[in-house]
Amino acid sequence: MARSLWKGWLSFGLVNIPVEVHTAVRDHRPRFRLLHAKDLAPVKFERVCAKEGKPLAWDELVKGYEYSKGHFVVLTKDDFKAAALEKSRRIDILDFVKSSEIDDRYFETPYYLVPAKGGEHAYALLREALRDTERIGIAKFMLRETLHLAAIEPIDDAIVLTLMRFADELADSAPLRLPKQLPVRKAELDMARTLVNTLAAEWEPEKYTDEYRDNLMKIIKAKQKGKTIEFDEPAETPKTNVVNLMDRLRESLDAARKSGGSRTSARRNTSTPAVRARARAKPTARRGKRSRKAA
Repeated sequence: MARSLWKGWLSFGLVNIPVEVHTAVRDHRPRFRLLHAKDLAPVKFERVCAKEGKPLAWDELVKGYEYSKGHFVVLTKDDFKAAALEKSRRIDILDFVKSSEIDDRYFETPYYLVPAKGGEHAYALLREALRDTERIGIAKFMLRETLHLAAIEPIDDAIVLTLMRFADELADSAPLRLPKQLPVRKAELDMARTLVNTLAAEWEPEKYTDEYRDNLMKIIKAKQKGKTIEFDEPAETPKTNVVNLMDRLRESLDAARKSGGSRTSARRNTSTPAVRARARAKPTARRGKRSRKAA
């Protein structure tokens, strides 16, 4: 089994389940290093004092909060420990809420919770109780010196912990220039609805691939062999003239019908793999519409 990132207990009420946290996503993107263009030597980065202009060792560094330009408050390890109050090894479930009530903007990175020895029965019991009640646990726990909010939910045979954002981390959309409720012509709305229904499909996360990453790897492999590779130029996306919106909708609908409702034929496919692409054997809808699966 892969090495766990965290070990502790999943707690709710007076129940404590020994669990391990394992990563639930993979990053396939190629990694790059900065090189000196002249001799292709890797470039090193040093921690340089802005005042003295000399490199510093790690033991010479402290963490500071800049409360005004050029003025800092230094925090020590004891300060961080005091702020954490109780650095326990527990994932404390505070509430069980309906998943449909949670805005998707709150969700970040998923992890698998795996029962440690002796916790299998309680783990399975909680998983099935969450599935039957269609609720998810909202918990808090410490990971890498930081307090996190987290969602606890059943996905297939696993209980998945997903890191969440706190409410004050979400940006307000009010300052943005967004269209309000405007009068819409019925013909336009009917045409748009027809187009949406024509492109309707079942959620199949495997069909959405990262063509950019794939092309980069093809270029890298070709260069390793001293070769070059060329790709077809993508079709230019036509600009939508608001005056001709009905014409654009009609053209899109015709293209979708000719391709049998294929989204990629109606427009150039620019999809990338969803970071949180998920589906369940017995799905529990989020916001009444979507389900999630840990990658």
